[in-house]
Amino acid sequence: MWADFQQHFWLYISIPFISGIIGYVTKVVAIHMMFSPLEFKGIKPIFGWQGIVPRKAEKMATVAVDLMTSKLIKPEEIFARLDPKRIAKEIEAPLMAAAEDITREVAQEQHPGLWEGMPEFARAKLINRVKSRAPDIVQQVMAEIQKDVVQYFDIKHMVVSNLLKDKRLLNEIFKKVGKEEFKFFMNVGFVFGFAIGLVQMTCWIVTQGKYPWMLPMFGGFVGFFSDWLALQMMFRPLKPKKVLGYTWQGLFLKRQNEVAADYAALISKQLLTSRHLIEELFTGPRSDSVINLVNRHVRQEIDIEAGIIRPLVVYAIGGAKYQVLKTKVAERIMERLPETMKSMESYAEDAMDIRNTLITRMQRLTPEEFEGMLRPAFKEDEWSLIIVGAVLGFLVGEMQILFML
Repeated sequence: MWADFQQHFWLYISIPFISGIIGYVTKVVAIHMMFSPLEFKGIKPIFGWQGIVPRKAEKMATVAVDLMTSKLIKPEEIFARLDPKRIAKEIEAPLMAAAEDITREVAQEQHPGLWEGMPEFARAKLINRVKSRAPDIVQQVMAEIQKDVVQYFDIKHMVVSNLLKDKRLLNEIFKKVGKEEFKFFMNVGFVFGFAIGLVQMTCWIVTQGKYPWMLPMFGGFVGFFSDWLALQMMFRPLKPKKVLGYTWQGLFLKRQNEVAADYAALISKQLLTSRHLIEELFTGPRSDSVINLVNRHVRQEIDIEAGIIRPLVVYAIGGAKYQVLKTKVAERIMERLPETMKSMESYAEDAMDIRNTLITRMQRLTPEEFEGMLRPAFKEDEWSLIIVGAVLGFLVGEMQILFML
């Protein structure tokens, strides 16, 4: 055996290194398969692949938002931090300009002859009254939304729809949260593979190559076992445990404070933003309630503030057409409102303070709750990744036979 080992030294010594490479490559492939491709490539439904996270995007996003809303931050809390008066003040200038345009456009569109025929003082009076009351309308609307946020705002729909719209963002969240774990997953694959490769080399020397099937079998085992063990080490044990004087804990759980900062920064900058909140209010599934709320306030203000010109307008265009005019004004305000609300984004982000809130509360999560942030990405098709690792390892083992024999 010793003579054979010396004669084929470099061949034997390559076995643990190749085994280590198998362990590493299978991990790289496994991580790549988690996130790529974004859309299905191949012949549906069997021959092809789509990244696990993009393929399970809706479920993954739902898990993320369920954790977010049940343990981290609730929509009622977000909106409660906004001051309706401050919001009205922040958007006053663009809203004033929009209110004037709206009044002119609606009047000219609905009754072009009437608008030109109205006395200048009457037109100016109507425009000024609409402009002066616009911030108050916004203030009243925001105050009513704060009283019953759930009726007007669906945070689950907002988060899930935005993640489904941009699957790259969903990938980015998991990649950012698990960046250290993914590095560990790849590197430990080489270590495990190398260690098993030493056993493989010893077996080959003892048998002097009489059993070539050992190489693909060992290769498959390396791919399978190293994938499985690396996943376990990332998430187990949940709580610190002392073994032989060393404290063990799942790598992901150990980094809770660091992960909290990364996750909070990403969520607050790209998902729970004031722009997304505003868009959800005015375009989401519950936007009808918001639109009806704004319409009601606008119509009331037009009736109240039309003042001395209201009889003139009603006489000239008729009561029914006057109601249409009010509706049109409300519609135009609704069209412009999301745009004008962008002016308050900076204030809203400071007031809501989502980033710091998320960091503080994520750091308080139990290990079981915290595991749920990243584990779904692996859990969904964990065994398919492990099996792919085993198959790749087996194929590389078959290739090794060509060099060894």
